[in-house]
Amino acid sequence: MLRHLLALFALVLMTAAPMGVAAQDTLVPPEPDRSATGGAQTLEDILRRQAGIQVDDEFRRENIGGEPPEAPELGTLGGASDPDLWRAMRYNEIDPTVTTLDPNGKVLMQDGGMWWLEFREGPLRTYGGWLLLGTIAILAVFFLLRGRVEIDGGKTGKTVLRFKWIERFAHWVLAGSFILLGLTGLVTLFGRKFLIPAFGHEFNSVLLTGSKFIHNNVSWAFMIALVMVFVMWVWHNLPDRTDITWFAQAGGIIGDKHPPAKKFNAGQKIIFWSVIVLGVSVSVSGLSLLFPYDLPLFAKTFSILNDWGVPGWFGLESFPVALAPQEEMQFAQLWHAIVAFLMMAVIIGHIYIGTVGMEGAYDAMGSGQVDENWAHQHHSIWYDKVKEREAEAARTSATPAE
Repeated sequence: MLRHLLALFALVLMTAAPMGVAAQDTLVPPEPDRSATGGAQTLEDILRRQAGIQVDDEFRRENIGGEPPEAPELGTLGGASDPDLWRAMRYNEIDPTVTTLDPNGKVLMQDGGMWWLEFREGPLRTYGGWLLLGTIAILAVFFLLRGRVEIDGGKTGKTVLRFKWIERFAHWVLAGSFILLGLTGLVTLFGRKFLIPAFGHEFNSVLLTGSKFIHNNVSWAFMIALVMVFVMWVWHNLPDRTDITWFAQAGGIIGDKHPPAKKFNAGQKIIFWSVIVLGVSVSVSGLSLLFPYDLPLFAKTFSILNDWGVPGWFGLESFPVALAPQEEMQFAQLWHAIVAFLMMAVIIGHIYIGTVGMEGAYDAMGSGQVDENWAHQHHSIWYDKVKEREAEAARTSATPAE
């Protein structure tokens, strides 16, 4: 008991010591005496590990059982217990047979994921949650100050085709799948913290099982729709000179001027490229999570960044490049969640403009038909070209055949 108290006291002194004190000037827990435990782990081992002191785990690494003893009259007896086997797995002292041909698949256990868990349950939840709540709060305040962007002169009752059915189909598949992915992702991240205390473990377990199934399968619809949207609209979202005017007049959202714009204005282009870039990134990291043995992502990425000298920007020597599939999944999951939070913030702003923020905006993706006053007010260049094509088509059909 006295030895244990001394070890605990030494740990307290180490914890309280100033950062500048050298390690040799501080008291450390004594070397473990395992004679009383039959060679098993002691309190000193735990205290030294908690103090950040390297512990020689050889006494556990080698305690993995052995050949079964010979007892012909009783039959063969087992030489290793369940704890022995688990220790052998943890220290990679056995050569298991696994279905995957990837040698990394033999890493059945790894204990290097505490940093991931702490980041996931700490900064990721905290800053990600505040990003979404902050975005909603800013939009609410803006709406109270600015109000809804109305159609100047009201609706004419005449409409013009804004988006074809295939465009609206791709948009709604992308939007609907992303909403499902966002909700199921948030449930997965925040369920343990909020749902278990409120509804219990069983409810959270059932909800997470369903969320995982939805998340993994709906992701394919999201990726297909992302490709469709890119192919259909990329040429309309290339930057041009009209974007400068749009920014100079704040898009007509602030003030009374409504700058001319083509099919997509500068604000919509920002939304488009944000969705494409972030969507591709979240898709790639998601595929890496689904197929960690076949699509490792971060080892190669870190190797390229090391060659570019990027770690030096952050005061690091290098990024790790020898990553097991479990470590690949840890990095991929964090990146997946960070990018998803950024994308959700962008989409919340997009939803605001398309619903309560602007009169007539929802019609573009609802029926596909927008009021002519709305079209002239927000996309005058595109509207004028549409009317020119309609007039040309009318003249052509009215010309008598010779």
